[in-house]
Amino acid sequence: MVEVKDGARRAGRCLCGAVRFTAAPQGGMHACHCESCRRVSGGVSLSVDCGDSVEVVGPVATYASSAWAERQFCPTCGSGLFWRLKAGGMTMVSIQAFDDPSAFAFEDEIYIDAKPANYDFAGDRPRLTGAEVEAMYAPNEG
Repeated sequence: MVEVKDGARRAGRCLCGAVRFTAAPQGGMHACHCESCRRVSGGVSLSVDCGDSVEVVGPVATYASSAWAERQFCPTCGSGLFWRLKAGGMTMVSIQAFDDPSAFAFEDEIYIDAKPANYDFAGDRPRLTGAEVEAMYAPNEG
């Protein structure tokens, strides 16, 4: 594995090539087990935070998946590409959309309490519940 250096721009694209992007990943790969990610990706979602560094060429469609986040995908081939906080500051890019998805170290798992019982990832890493994740990123409703 070639470790990604923070700030180094990486290229990627959707399946059909209608959407291309560059981004500067910040850290390693995150696995999300929430129901939305599982349904939209057909499995666990593996992504890397690229902050606000994503530069896109081509059309993207946007789906507001919650009150505080949205997903973006290619309107031609349907490739899921980005999960973004509506408030900005965080764009999670699917590692499979990068030209070299093997470059990312496995950093953590989130929504571990929503993970189906039929799979597990080996190794020690932080594993956060949905409540812990939402406490960090969802807007305060109070």
